[in-house]
Amino acid sequence: MLKTLERYQKCSYGAVEVSKPAKELESSYREYLKLKARFESLQRTQRNLLGEDLGPLNTKDLEQLERQLDSSLKQVRSTKTQFMLDQLADLQNKEQMLVEANRALTMKLDEINSRNQYRQTWEAGDQSMAYGAQNAHSQGFFQPLECNPTLQIGPDYRYSPVASDQLTATTQAQQVNGFIPGWML
Repeated sequence: MLKTLERYQKCSYGAVEVSKPAKELESSYREYLKLKARFESLQRTQRNLLGEDLGPLNTKDLEQLERQLDSSLKQVRSTKTQFMLDQLADLQNKEQMLVEANRALTMKLDEINSRNQYRQTWEAGDQSMAYGAQNAHSQGFFQPLECNPTLQIGPDYRYSPVASDQLTATTQAQQVNGFIPGWML
C-alpha cells in the first residue's frame, strides 16, 4: 500500500512540476513585455527631452515636457551653484593659509635682513652703531660712574706737569676739608 501511495504522489506531483515551467515562462514573457514597453517609453521621453520627435505630442504633453525641463534645469543650476560655493570656500581657506604663510615668511625675511644689516655695518667698521643702540637701552639700568676728570691712569701721568699740578691741587683741597682721598679707601 505504501508503494502505491508513493507512486501516486510521484505521478501527481510530477505532472504539476511539468506544467510549472510553462507558468514561469508565461510570467517571464509578460515581464519582458512590460520592460520592453518601459524601455521604449524611456527612449521616446529621452528623444522628446532632446527636442526630437515633438510632432506627435499634444499641448498637454508639451506642457508636461516643459515642466520637466524646467525642474531639471533648476536642479542642475542648484547643483552647480552648490559646487561653486564649496569650491569658493576651499579657495578662501587656501587663501587664508597662504596669507598666514606669507606673513610668517615676511617676518622671517625682515629678521634676516636686520641681521645682515648689522653684520654689514660691523664689517664696514662702524661698530659704534650697534653699541650706540645698546647704550641707549642700558643707560636706564646702569648709572654712569662719577670720577675725577683730572685723574690719569697710565705711565705718562708722572711726566706731565699739568697733570701733576692738578693732582696736587685736588689732594690739598681734600686734605684741607678733612676728607680722605678716594684712592685711600
